[in-house]
Amino acid sequence: MACLSTSGRVVCGSRRQQTHKFLCHLFGRQSGYATAVSSSGSGSGSGSQLQWNVNSQQYQLVRRFHGLSFNPGKDYLDLLQNSHSCSHNLKYSQCSKTNLRQHSSVHTQQPAGPVREIQIDPYIILDDELKYFYDDVRDLLQSGTSQPELDTIASYYFDGQGKALRPMVTMLMAKAINYHLNNESHQLVHKQRQVALFSEMVHSASLVHDDVIDQSDFRRGKPSVNALWNHKKVTMAGDYILSIASIMIARLRSDDVTIVLSQILTDLVQGEFMQLGSRETENERFAHYLTKTYRKTASLIANALKATAVIAQADDNVAEVAFQYGRNIGLAFQLVDDMLDFVSSTEQMGKPTAADLKLGLATAPVLFACEKYPELNPMVMRRFSEPGDVERAFELVHKSHGLEQTRFLAKKHCNEAIRLAQELTESPYQKGLQVVADLVINRLK
Repeated sequence: MACLSTSGRVVCGSRRQQTHKFLCHLFGRQSGYATAVSSSGSGSGSGSQLQWNVNSQQYQLVRRFHGLSFNPGKDYLDLLQNSHSCSHNLKYSQCSKTNLRQHSSVHTQQPAGPVREIQIDPYIILDDELKYFYDDVRDLLQSGTSQPELDTIASYYFDGQGKALRPMVTMLMAKAINYHLNNESHQLVHKQRQVALFSEMVHSASLVHDDVIDQSDFRRGKPSVNALWNHKKVTMAGDYILSIASIMIARLRSDDVTIVLSQILTDLVQGEFMQLGSRETENERFAHYLTKTYRKTASLIANALKATAVIAQADDNVAEVAFQYGRNIGLAFQLVDDMLDFVSSTEQMGKPTAADLKLGLATAPVLFACEKYPELNPMVMRRFSEPGDVERAFELVHKSHGLEQTRFLAKKHCNEAIRLAQELTESPYQKGLQVVADLVINRLK
């Protein structure tokens, strides 16, 4: 992850002066809070260390601003003067059930790996935008119908148990772009939040339709809509979610945004058709897989992020950065998902593992494994339909380097996403976009 540092940057302009003033006020020393005692030491980057005498009650009061957790006694002014040693004075802030609002709807696996100077939790810096997110979705769905059962089915997956990756990334990009453009009005953020709502509603509608197509029994650790209601009602509920989402976007009265977001629906349908019939030659197979993955998964993120730039009236270059960042994050997310289908337990995933093989789908780990074990090719062609195909393919994937190659490809997309995020002006949200790449590559479910 990344360090939020002021080193190397000139703080100027009214906006940054106000931010500076606010942070000084937020992290300024308070009388009786702590007493600094200078002592000699060999700390990295400094010839002295600071010790703080803090009583037990005051020590529990940890300052938080935009997901950053500061150790008691080390304030913003100290950080400005000694930014290079901030790794000794900052620690990762995690949302807990005891000291922050419940985030069951938006928390995901924290990334593995070394702790760097400042680690930002994207879900915490977007607390205001995400805390009532699923409540708002349910209100929209309920207000659009007088049919209680339709509302129940349509709202079933908006229970706050998902990762909320799409709205989180959408709002991160929106606020990073707003900072980049020096336009952080509440009205603009509200419109961009509508785009985030749209992205999650379309995603959930696609899950509803997928459950009908795949005849799945479980999703997110509970019975799927397909297992609880008949196919006709479930299909119509998915359509209803899409219609309510489309009405919401139409009310933005932006033709350009509507065109960008409509592409998501076009890609979803085409991606599903590609998945339903894939009997290409070996040379075409991987290209077909990546195109299908973009249309079914990455297009939604890419175009939602682009829409936040368009509605902010960003130029074409910024809109393209947003789009390409979303495309790379979306591809990486699906590659990791395909990898986890072979290595995670059913309890971790919330759905049966090896599900793709059982559906006859050859994902990246299988396609990579084909290079070492050509006997997989006929299995791919017949969609693992013969007895023993699924078990044998599962075994060969683990014997090959398919999983490692899949992770390597996902990491390449994450690295490209980080590079793209760095083209925007430095801010907590721009840093959050880089953190998302770590969340994606290191997730366990």
